[in-house]
Amino acid sequence: MAAGDIETFPRDGIWFNRIEGESRTLGSSFEDREEAIRVGRGAATARQVEHTVRTEEGPSETGNLYDWHPRDLMN
Repeated sequence: MAAGDIETFPRDGIWFNRIEGESRTLGSSFEDREEAIRVGRGAATARQVEHTVRTEEGPSETGNLYDWHPRDLMN
């Protein structure tokens, strides 16, 4: 992923979107995976960037993103 791309990812069953290269999440959290993907895809389309969906089991290019609590990501 390139800086500025949108990533949709889960944390403890809650889904989030974020802009690659930033530590904060984009908007609110989602209990529904499909809703998070729809919003993430819409944000990527609006910014004319790529959208990626990750799973909890999948690798993270950020390394330590999953060490953070979701509340910390939303600051």
